[in-house]
Amino acid sequence: MTKALVLAASLLLSAPLAALADKLVVIVNPASGVERLSSDEAVNIFMGRYRKLPSGLSAMPIDIGKDSPERREFYQRLVRKDLAAIDSYWARLVYSGATSPPLRAPNAATAVEIVADNVAAIAYIYAARADARVKVVLELDDH
Repeated sequence: MTKALVLAASLLLSAPLAALADKLVVIVNPASGVERLSSDEAVNIFMGRYRKLPSGLSAMPIDIGKDSPERREFYQRLVRKDLAAIDSYWARLVYSGATSPPLRAPNAATAVEIVADNVAAIAYIYAARADARVKVVLELDDH
C-alpha cells in the first residue's frame, strides 16, 4: 500500500472521531436522575425560564467563560443568538429581578468538576471532555 493510500484511509477513519470531539453536549451528574434532555428543556433551563431538571431537582446551570468558543457555539446552536444578544437578555432579566443567569465556570474542565461534584448541576462541553464522572443527556446538532 502506498503512503498516500495509507494516509487517505487513516483520515477517513479518524473523521468520525474528530466530528464527535467537536460535538457540543449537555452533561449532568449521573445521580441527578436525568436520562435524556430535550432541546426545549435545555433552552428553558439555560435561559432561566424554568429551573428544574426533569427529575424534579432544582437545576444549577453552568456557563463556560464569558467569551469562550463553547459558550458562543452553545447559544448559537440552542437559541440561534450571539453572545451580545444573550448578555443583553440576561442584563434585562437581572435588572427586572426576574431570575439570575447561569453560574459561570472559567473553563470546560471546571464545568466538568462542578457537574461531577453537584447532583443538580448541568453544563455544556465538547463531547471529548466528558468522562465517567458525568452523563451526556443531549447532543446538540450542528444546524
